[in-house]
Amino acid sequence: MSNLVSSYNPDVLSCIANLSNDEVFTPPEVANAMLDMLPQELFSDPNTTFLDPATKSGVFLREIAKRLLVGLEPTIPDLQERLDHILHKQLYGIAMTELTSLLSRRSLYCSKYPNSVYSISVFDDIQGNIRFKNIKHRWKDGKCVYCGASVSEYGEAKRSGLEQHAYEFIHNTNPKEIWNMKFDVIIGNPPYQLSDGGNKNSAKPIYQFFVQQAMKLRPRYLTMIIPSRWFAGGKGLDDFRRDMLEDKHISSMVFYNNAKDCFPGISLGGGVCYFLWNRDVESLCEYTDINGINKTTVIRDLNEFPVFVRYNEAVSIIHKVQRKIEKTVCDTMSGRNPFGFESFVKGKTQPQTAQDCKLYYSGGIGYVSPNEITKSRDLVNKYNVMISRASAEHAGEPDSSGMFNVLSVVRILKPKEVCTDSYLLAFSTDDEEQAKNYAEYVCTKFYRFLVLQAVTSISLSKDKFLFVPMLDMSERWTDERLYEKYKLADNEISFIESLIKDKRITGD
Repeated sequence: MSNLVSSYNPDVLSCIANLSNDEVFTPPEVANAMLDMLPQELFSDPNTTFLDPATKSGVFLREIAKRLLVGLEPTIPDLQERLDHILHKQLYGIAMTELTSLLSRRSLYCSKYPNSVYSISVFDDIQGNIRFKNIKHRWKDGKCVYCGASVSEYGEAKRSGLEQHAYEFIHNTNPKEIWNMKFDVIIGNPPYQLSDGGNKNSAKPIYQFFVQQAMKLRPRYLTMIIPSRWFAGGKGLDDFRRDMLEDKHISSMVFYNNAKDCFPGISLGGGVCYFLWNRDVESLCEYTDINGINKTTVIRDLNEFPVFVRYNEAVSIIHKVQRKIEKTVCDTMSGRNPFGFESFVKGKTQPQTAQDCKLYYSGGIGYVSPNEITKSRDLVNKYNVMISRASAEHAGEPDSSGMFNVLSVVRILKPKEVCTDSYLLAFSTDDEEQAKNYAEYVCTKFYRFLVLQAVTSISLSKDKFLFVPMLDMSERWTDERLYEKYKLADNEISFIESLIKDKRITGD
């Protein structure tokens, strides 16, 4: 019977965790780090119940079983009796797909069919406590009313014979009906996104639905690992961000700036985080920021700012800036598509008349007639500081050295120069010198560092500049002057310098 315990082998699941997919598999070491956040006496209580509502490899259930096998030994000395009790009465899962249901059962029961002779604890049916139900989306106006999936991508006609990815846990209004029981702990790594039928393989996040459904069940503890894009952005995540930041039951959170440090081989802009939600306690949050080899833990109020600032070291810098009570650069920035040209517009290759304007588009320069300009005509004859609407890094990920450029293009547009929707206008003026001063301000590490605090994806918008102060542009600002103006300490300066690369005005 001792062979039953040794049958748990984390190496296989570590390999699976390296597979890249929207449904990211969790490495065993990450699952155990999340389990370490829980009160460990839970694993010595034969009445504690656990649910993974998004099981894929079965790693969470398997690692919980290993802890319970040790913790319950004094209470249930016989190994087989202890296994039967744990697997029948304490561990439950809802699989993502039929394939992952088989994989999860194999991880937990050592057999994909727990009613077979190969299962380490025999059930009466083929599912055991890891269920999979082939749920259908409910369509309205071309979208699923539960998860927002597009009928064009996930309709039965398109996916005949394929998985529908209509996950049972979130495709109902009352998750209590699934198991009809209470759970002490809900833990998991939910799927992150589904196509919403938009342009260029547009997708919308769905992990927030799993968190929200889990909270409806009112477990004693909830811990999930999810993308961190909700900190300051994400499609349709405004309400979720507000609810999370205002929730005083989130007692602990761990953030990985680079998702690859948590999920090797996975590209996930904005990083990932896992958190512990404690139903019975309200408190400030013990927040751990992991940035490469650097790790800091601070007690934080998650709701201190309109967005969540993911770097602990950045908080004191923002405080010093905000004490000056200055306006922000958001007031001078344009909205999207400043001159009315979509991103795909390239204009003519040569000017047709002397009045034609130079058009900057992503990847080149064209020429357009002033009559084609449909917005901001009053800015055409000004000096405009243009910045890219896409961040310099892929989806906000740092480079191999852990550093950021943040903005890929910073260019001064002269009168009769315009741009497409690929860019934003950060500043407009009749004074060429002021335009140059602002462009140089944008290129400071200080400016781009403050922008970074609100960036969690590749897309930039004016709200991402909420921490950047607007200064007198008749003056020339350098990092040295800015550090002195805001009385930054040596460690704060060092942190900015370690995170942000040097930059020059595009075209200089």
